[in-house]
Amino acid sequence: MKVFIETLDMETYRWIDARYELGKPDEGKTLYEQEHIKGAIYWDLEKDLSDMASDAGRHPMPSNNQLVELIRSSGLSVADKIVVYDQGGAPYAARAWWLLKYCGFDNVYISKAGFSELKGKGAEVTDEVPEVTVSDFEPDFDSSIYADRQYVKNIIKGDELGILLDARAPERFAGIEEPIDRVAGRIPGAHNFDWSQLVQNGKFVTDTDFSAVAQPHEPVVVYCGSGVTAAPLYAMLAETGHESLRLYTGGFSDWISDAENEVEIDRQQQPEANDEDSRAILAKLIEEGYSGEMLMKKYEYEKSLLQDK
Repeated sequence: MKVFIETLDMETYRWIDARYELGKPDEGKTLYEQEHIKGAIYWDLEKDLSDMASDAGRHPMPSNNQLVELIRSSGLSVADKIVVYDQGGAPYAARAWWLLKYCGFDNVYISKAGFSELKGKGAEVTDEVPEVTVSDFEPDFDSSIYADRQYVKNIIKGDELGILLDARAPERFAGIEEPIDRVAGRIPGAHNFDWSQLVQNGKFVTDTDFSAVAQPHEPVVVYCGSGVTAAPLYAMLAETGHESLRLYTGGFSDWISDAENEVEIDRQQQPEANDEDSRAILAKLIEEGYSGEMLMKKYEYEKSLLQDK
């Protein structure tokens, strides 16, 4: 599947500006209002490409009704040829691209070049916001590219075939550090491919070798922390010939919202009890049948309660 393209064609394609900056939620819209590719509409990660009122992860996927409203109000029709861009080497254009694919768009692409490079290559830019005529778009949702929490559970149980592929940095995947989510670790059985490996000098490299984690014929479910940075990994897998792909849009932040869901972490040592209270906690948990990662999690949790007293 052709996903990433290099083009300055503003006659054939409709353009979407998806620039965004985490920690500065208004930055993307501000940059768009200053200048953007002529004719481009703007889609914001949190206002348009997420349903922040939902509890299905940190950047929940919009509902089907919300997506239809977004596409109609943007004046898009399924026959349109669309190019999405962001600042370059970022995950936001890929998020918009995936949502459009989910809604049934066939001719939608991600610009390999970010805005500055497009402008530098001669793309016409403007600060004028285009007038849009509301479309009568009718969706044909492709649920075969979507995975929810239950689908992931089915893979873990062996009821569905699939490789879980975590797009986060190795340190977060291993549970060594977790700067965002309240629980560290990964979904059990997952493999790791840091999405940032796809980017060199602010631009996506489209000849990535995924053979160490998945073969083209194998079904893969991609996830990250919130469903955003998994999108470019999904897109690159599609670009390189992987056909059976799903995106777990809730990601790890959705997975850990259910306290019953286990996580895996890399550990060099088993729990060590160095005082009488800790030994009592450890003995109680072992007696209750806890072992492995769940033993470690419960042990650390019980110790934290003890330390808070």
